[in-house]
Amino acid sequence: MNSNGGRDIFQKIIDHEIPAEILMEDEQCIVIRDINPGAPIHVLIIPKKNIPRLAEAQESDVPILGHLLLMAQKFAQTQGLSKGFRVVINNGPDAGESVPHLHIHLLAGKPMIWPPC
Repeated sequence: MNSNGGRDIFQKIIDHEIPAEILMEDEQCIVIRDINPGAPIHVLIIPKKNIPRLAEAQESDVPILGHLLLMAQKFAQTQGLSKGFRVVINNGPDAGESVPHLHIHLLAGKPMIWPPC
């Protein structure tokens, strides 16, 4: 549930109520293709537990936070991304957060620059 009591779009995808290209899924998270990609490979790794944003994570969320990063690693391995990939977490509107449900962006398939903006 989001802050106004409704279910966000990611929760509806997790519940298989609206379609998404689900690339991987386990009991704790899903990996979907981003519908507005910023790179040739751009996926979202979304926990099934709704943590609104990283700044609101609790100590009890440590296992799922670690699992999300390991899922990013697993996805990267399945895609042969040995040359590199980037993971990004947007926290709050000023950081580009558009859905208040923690998720990790994994981007790859092109050279990345730093800083990113």
